[in-house]
Amino acid sequence: MSYRFLKGHGTENDFVLLPDPDGTVHGDLSADRVRALCDRRAGIGGDGVLRAVRDGERWFMDYRNADGSLSEMCGNGIRVFARYLIDHEGVSLPLEVDTRDGIKTITSNGDDITVDMGSPEVFTTTKVSVDGVSHEALHVSMGNPHAVTFVDSLDEAGTLLEGPGYDHAVYPDGVNVEFVVRRSARHVAMRVHERGSGETRSCGTGACAVMVAAALADEAPRGTAYRIDVPGGSLEITWTEDDRILMTGPALLVAEGTTDL
Repeated sequence: MSYRFLKGHGTENDFVLLPDPDGTVHGDLSADRVRALCDRRAGIGGDGVLRAVRDGERWFMDYRNADGSLSEMCGNGIRVFARYLIDHEGVSLPLEVDTRDGIKTITSNGDDITVDMGSPEVFTTTKVSVDGVSHEALHVSMGNPHAVTFVDSLDEAGTLLEGPGYDHAVYPDGVNVEFVVRRSARHVAMRVHERGSGETRSCGTGACAVMVAAALADEAPRGTAYRIDVPGGSLEITWTEDDRILMTGPALLVAEGTTDL
């Protein structure tokens, strides 16, 4: 059976999007099919799969990592999801999208898209390791788990593609790990290993977790905007007075077609 797909990215964090309004085409989306779609040599290629399902009055973003595993939330993915709804489903902003991490409100900021990512949860410090070197990291949840560590050089992220070591008791379902360097006041850069996908060009929830860690370290007042550079571009993150994380960045659709993968 052939079916429609679109390809999009947010700061080069790329996704295969599967329209499935009534849930009949992809309701049995298997891990094997997700892996096939995300395969960069034998498939379409992507860091994950977004399935667009109509859920009553709202749309539901069913997100899967490239290895086929489920994920609670994807920050760059939800902007791509919103771009699809705007361009192909006649949806206007502001809009609410349902996710496994609850309902997210999406607005516009010029050509960019802003998402209310909800309230962060900050836990204690933990340890991560790459290439045999251990680093202290702050445990932050943005609906999915993150370990944020500040380093002197992003080279210290080493071979993130191979996967960092972490405390499985703290992160029983895996963890996204961000290595961060400071560029200037309210401006940092990061590399990230996403659980289920490896090192990616960007991670929206990871950028939010990094902003939270940086703002806490800086004792920055609420409402302060941070620029977070990722290999695929930049995101702007603000922690509001009412404890919400607002993420702003681009979202582009770059291809569409049909596939039988």
